[in-house]
Amino acid sequence: MRNAQPFSPDFLWGAATAGHQVEGNNVNSDIWLLENLNTTVFKEPSGDACNSFVLWEKDLDIAQGLGLTCYRFSLEWARIEPAEGRFSPAMIDHYQRIIDGCHARGMEPVVTVNHFSSPLWFARQGGWTNPQAADHFERYCAQVGEAFAAQLRYVLTFNEPNILRTLDVLGMPDAIWTLQQAMLDEAASHTGAASFTAINACNRQDFAPMMAGLIAGHKRGRAALKKHNPALQVGFSLALLDDQAAGDASLRDRKREDNYADWIAAAKDADFIGVQNYERVVWGETGPLPVPDSAQKNKTGSWIDPTSLANAAEYIHQATGKPVMVTEHGLATDDDAQRAAFLEASLLHLAKSIDNGLPLLGYIHWTLLDNFEWVHGYNICFGLCEVNRTTWERIPKPSALHYRELIKKYRNQ
Repeated sequence: MRNAQPFSPDFLWGAATAGHQVEGNNVNSDIWLLENLNTTVFKEPSGDACNSFVLWEKDLDIAQGLGLTCYRFSLEWARIEPAEGRFSPAMIDHYQRIIDGCHARGMEPVVTVNHFSSPLWFARQGGWTNPQAADHFERYCAQVGEAFAAQLRYVLTFNEPNILRTLDVLGMPDAIWTLQQAMLDEAASHTGAASFTAINACNRQDFAPMMAGLIAGHKRGRAALKKHNPALQVGFSLALLDDQAAGDASLRDRKREDNYADWIAAAKDADFIGVQNYERVVWGETGPLPVPDSAQKNKTGSWIDPTSLANAAEYIHQATGKPVMVTEHGLATDDDAQRAAFLEASLLHLAKSIDNGLPLLGYIHWTLLDNFEWVHGYNICFGLCEVNRTTWERIPKPSALHYRELIKKYRNQ
């Protein structure tokens, strides 16, 4: 019989944002350049985003009002180190105020050190394919650790460093890879670089050196952070499909190897793993099977199921032996009632996994605000709140209020 209180009193309930997606005008970053090129895979530029660089206090007030006990946000490396080796005290102070603002509102800050975007100077050196990439990241993490580590409990070095492997495994069309290569070539030409790469935009032939650089960066960055607070829990998040097998000859295990193996090995140098799940994939003998007509889908047509998050969390815990934290979960939809129902059902299945022994640290919903969704621009919405991008008003959706009631119910059981 299910435990009456699956979620412990110190379980973290949160929502997430990412600097580039909400702050706006991240002009010294690699992604800012890529989204503003003539040849680009991005639907539109991020521009002012949600103006959260200015309005972060409003965002924290909303999070507090929803009863959240944690808030996940990212530091923008391009703001903190806008030129190689030159750190900005003003930007360090900006993020210090956000950390202080979380604590003042009774929320645990969960900080991501690198959420896809990196400084332009770093990308024009080849980004994570550069043999010196881990040196640069270690220096940045040392600054972050000195400034913030003593005030934090949970830090993620990277957000979904396997994202391009996931897209490749899912069969992203060759035409998109070709367009992306043209974009990166234009960026290299524009900046006078021999090569230009980003975590969420690189050529397939660069996967191996980029993964090696990222893993080295995680290990060295983690050590630099923990030097300032040995008790700090430092992990990384992964893009995790709910991989299911169809038949004895299913490709599932091979696809898991392609997508996760490097980072499962790297997990020995992590204190926890961030779980980020958005879809189910059933693997047959030749590839993913079609999404059934009867399946629940999100706006992009991906198969979503309320058991998927628990399945992904259980898989990565079994593969790594590490505690897990749901650092992103949600769905792209214009039907907010679908969001609310999907969230409630997914939490029920997470509760069952906890009863069965899953060491789950928290659930952080993606995302607090409708924001800039990378290649999709502002065309798809994951937010618990609408954002009027003229007045900057934040308007909680019914799903946000439903989430508040679910948190209240689980915390009071």
